Amino acid sequence: MNALVATNRNFKLAARLLGLDSKLEKSLLIPFREIKVECTIPKDDGTLASFVGFRVQHDNARGPMKGGIRYHPEVDPDEVNALAQLMTWKTAVANIPYGGAKGGIGCNPGELSLSELERLTRVFTQKIHDLIGVSTDVPAPDMGTNPQTMAWILDEYSKFHGYSPAVVTGKPIDLGGSLGRDAATGRGVLFATEALLHEHGKSIAGQRFVIQGFGNVGSWAAQLISEHGGKIVAVSDITGAIKNSKGIDIPSLLKHSVEHRGVKGFNGADPIDPKSILVEDCDVLIPAALGGVINRENANEIKAKFIIEAANHPTDPEADEILSKKGVVILPDIYANSGGVTVSYFEWVQNIQGFMWDEEKVNNELRTYMTRGFKDVKEMCRTHNCDLRMGAFTLGVNRVARATVLRGWEA
Repeated sequence: MNALVATNRNFKLAARLLGLDSKLEKSLLIPFREIKVECTIPKDDGTLASFVGFRVQHDNARGPMKGGIRYHPEVDPDEVNALAQLMTWKTAVANIPYGGAKGGIGCNPGELSLSELERLTRVFTQKIHDLIGVSTDVPAPDMGTNPQTMAWILDEYSKFHGYSPAVVTGKPIDLGGSLGRDAATGRGVLFATEALLHEHGKSIAGQRFVIQGFGNVGSWAAQLISEHGGKIVAVSDITGAIKNSKGIDIPSLLKHSVEHRGVKGFNGADPIDPKSILVEDCDVLIPAALGGVINRENANEIKAKFIIEAANHPTDPEADEILSKKGVVILPDIYANSGGVTVSYFEWVQNIQGFMWDEEKVNNELRTYMTRGFKDVKEMCRTHNCDLRMGAFTLGVNRVARATVLRGWEA
C-alpha cells in the first residue's frame, strides 16, 4: 500500500473517531497549494539540463508550513503529498506552531558536481522565493540535501528579501543553525522510547535493540541508546547487516562505518542476511530506514515486543493489524521521529529572536516536548479507546481541525 493511501486511511479513521463534519474532513485533506517549476541550469560541460522542482504546501491553519526538500531521481507526487500531509499531523502532535509541506527536485545528486548542485538549488530558490518565507513556509534538508543546500537557499532568498536566517532550518552552525540539530531525530527516538518503556514499567537499560538503518537517525539512536545501557544486538544499512547477541560495541561500529562507508565487514559482529534484520530476536525493533518495510509477508515473524518507528511509514496497515493481534506495541512515526522537526522549530525560534541557545538547553527542551507529547497521545488513546497510532492521529487531526474552525475557514 503506498504512503498516500495509508496516510489518508489513518486520517479518515481519526476523523471518524473525532466525529468531524464531512465538509471539514474534506477541506483538511486538500493541499493549500502545489507548486511545480522548471529549473534549467548550465552543466559544467556547457550543455543545458532541465529538472522539475516542486513544493506541496499542505496546511497553514496552525502556522507557517514546514517540511523537507529532497533531491532524488524518483519523485512520486503521491508520496510527496503524503509526506506533506504527515508533516501537518506531526507538527500538531509535537504541538509546535507549524503546518505541513514537502518538496524537492527530481534529480540524481550523485551524478551532479557540487557547483551544478549549487546552481540548481539557486535556480529553484529563485522560482519559489515568493512562495516560501519565515512566516509562510520554512524548508529543511531531506534525502539528498544537507546543511550546505540550506546555506545556498538562505543566500539566494536573502538577495530578494534581505538577510533571513529563519527561512530554512537545518543550516550550518555558522549561519544560524542550532546546536543539537544533527542528533535531534535520534535523540527524540531515545526520549520517545524511554517514555514508552516507562509506561510499561521498563527502562532502556538491559533491553535488547535491533536497528534497521545506520544513517543519521539510526546511528544517533544507536549511540544514545547504548550510552543509556541498552544492548544493541543487530544493525543493518545499505551495505549489509551484522549481529552480536552479546551486544555490539557502538563507538567502534560508528568509527568503522565512517571509515568503510557502512557497517559491512565490522569485526565485532557476525554478518547476517539484511532481509532477516527485522525478524531478529529482540525486545525493541527500530526501523530507521525506508517506508513499507514491515508488511504482511514478515509481520508474523517479528519477535520484538515494541516497535519504534524512526523511519516515515515503515509499517503497512496490514502489518499493523497482524502485530496488534500479537500484542506488539507500535510507537507511530508521527510521534516517534518528531525530534527533528521539534529542534528545527527551536532553530527557527532562535533565528527570529537573534539569540542562540547552548546545546544543553536544546536537549532539555526537546526532552520536555517529547515527554509531554507522549502524555498527550496516551490521553487521546484513553479518550477514544484506541492504539498509539490512532491516539497520535486523533491528537494531530483534532488540533488542526480546531485551529481551522477557530480561524473561520471551515466550509
